[in-house]
Amino acid sequence: MTHILITGASRGIGAAIADALTTDATKVVALSSADGDLADPHAPARLWAESLDRLDGRIDVLINNAGVFETNPIDKSDADWLAGWNRTLEVNLTASAQLCRLAVRHWQQGARGGRIVNIASRAAYRGDSPAHWHYAASKAGMVAMTKTIARAYARENILAFAICPGFTMTGMAEEYLESRGGDKLLADIPLGRVAMPEEIAEMARWCALAAPPSMTGAVLDANGASYVR
Repeated sequence: MTHILITGASRGIGAAIADALTTDATKVVALSSADGDLADPHAPARLWAESLDRLDGRIDVLINNAGVFETNPIDKSDADWLAGWNRTLEVNLTASAQLCRLAVRHWQQGARGGRIVNIASRAAYRGDSPAHWHYAASKAGMVAMTKTIARAYARENILAFAICPGFTMTGMAEEYLESRGGDKLLADIPLGRVAMPEEIAEMARWCALAAPPSMTGAVLDANGASYVR
């Protein structure tokens, strides 16, 4: 049985991933914001330890999906802008890095390997709006971290993948589309629609359970051809 830890699983992409991975052959711990604030630097270690207990002392797959998408206009006060920057980097990148580190060390001690799936964003490559410098930077950092983990630990059967969705039909994306003129943004997507959470969930499920080991380090796009690398 494969033991899986998912963060940010209360709604949207995270909830869809949890549904896709909950089978007779898996045991899943799906964490939400109710379990702890990832802006708290002590939260990742606590959540890892609690999840490890719930999963009988073994985690085989870590899926980092938790994240925030909050505006941070440059005309805020210096202190407020920096606070907004730090909060987004703490939740989106630093907490994910802490969990990745704990996972790698866990697998090294058990000498059995494991898989990391990091949910990043199209913004890692394309950038984002003028009010979202911090979001784009956090997701670019997540992609770079994923590649580094893949290169560093492949020989130990520790595999890492990143998924970069564009707009996805979640509450967060709906608010953003409405605020910036949904029709105009949709016109920039050749597919003609945003992604569905179930599409991203299927990609995450495959990376977590079935992707060939030689694919470690891969970054998968899901943006309706709105940004093609």
